[in-house]
Amino acid sequence: MAIRTAFTDLIGIEHPLVGFNRSPAVVAEVTKAGGLGVLAATAYTPEQLDAQLTWIEEQVGGRPYGVDLLVPEKVALGDPHDLIASLRAQIPDGHRTFVERLMEKYDIPAIPEGAAAPINDEIAAALNPEGARALLDVAFTHPIALVANALGTPPASLVEQARSLGVVVAALVGQAKHARRQVAAGVDVLVAQGTEAGGHTGIIATTVLTPEVVSEAQGRPVLAAGGIASGEQMAAGLALGASGVWCGSVWLNSIEDITPSAVKDKFLAANSSDTLRSPLRTGKPARQLRSAYHQEWEAADSPAPLPMPLQPMLVNEAFNRIDAAAASGHPGALELETFFVGQVVGSFSELRPTRRIVTTMVRDCEARLRTLADALG
Repeated sequence: MAIRTAFTDLIGIEHPLVGFNRSPAVVAEVTKAGGLGVLAATAYTPEQLDAQLTWIEEQVGGRPYGVDLLVPEKVALGDPHDLIASLRAQIPDGHRTFVERLMEKYDIPAIPEGAAAPINDEIAAALNPEGARALLDVAFTHPIALVANALGTPPASLVEQARSLGVVVAALVGQAKHARRQVAAGVDVLVAQGTEAGGHTGIIATTVLTPEVVSEAQGRPVLAAGGIASGEQMAAGLALGASGVWCGSVWLNSIEDITPSAVKDKFLAANSSDTLRSPLRTGKPARQLRSAYHQEWEAADSPAPLPMPLQPMLVNEAFNRIDAAAASGHPGALELETFFVGQVVGSFSELRPTRRIVTTMVRDCEARLRTLADALG
């Protein structure tokens, strides 16, 4: 049995479930299981994104999939002719010293020579208008079904180009007033992301936010997001008036997800109260697993976090070192290790295949909906 909603009809999928993840294999598996896989594209260069989208298409056999980009309305800007250097020049020496001392305190070694170069400054380019545009240009050369924008109202050019290509435009919102702005901008789908969610999120709970956004959507499909990792939670989102659910954190507990195993081990040991909203990774409040990293930054003599994209430019190299050291069981690195995850982390018990997560959620959602229908007599 399929759950048919306005969103499934709009996109042409079997289940009203979106799987958002940075791992191409997760995206492909969600789509193949009847949902809509959406790739988090901001961490890729244009060339890498082109390759990843090509790979996804080869896996899904014509089924729909989407792309999500961070196109923030407010970022620190640099010289477009020398973007990275001009942005790096804005990072205070005191912040650099703080991070260096943090690495020394926890005895975090340098990246071994010959290791593959990790993404670092490329994220800064992707978070500036020209970089985001380059990623969008790549995405629109592929047969994507949906493009989603977070951290603000999408540029008019994005909406116009998507409409000309028949691509659905979605936008994540954390308040009713954000929904009104997105409707005025012409987006097709609103994602009501509650504070329970991992990554960039606001302070309003999903159960409060979703009905508010539905009331502002003017008939557009709304997806509930934040705190949804089970069929029962999926059913709750539908009961709140949503046309589907947008899930991110649950895939971090999948076999196909590319998050380092040391981080996944910390997720499996965590409770739902072990997360916090903090700007310390990206420069904007984002929910992540609390660790010694946050405790160090929260000390009275620590510097304040920098705006996006300066904060990730400051700390990404340090996290590359932390990830590498944690993979070999380094005690200090394991203390500092953290990643974006929602409050549903407390429900993680074992790694599962993505397809099983999808089928289990859909099965349990249908069962809960039948139980509620039977209760009506």
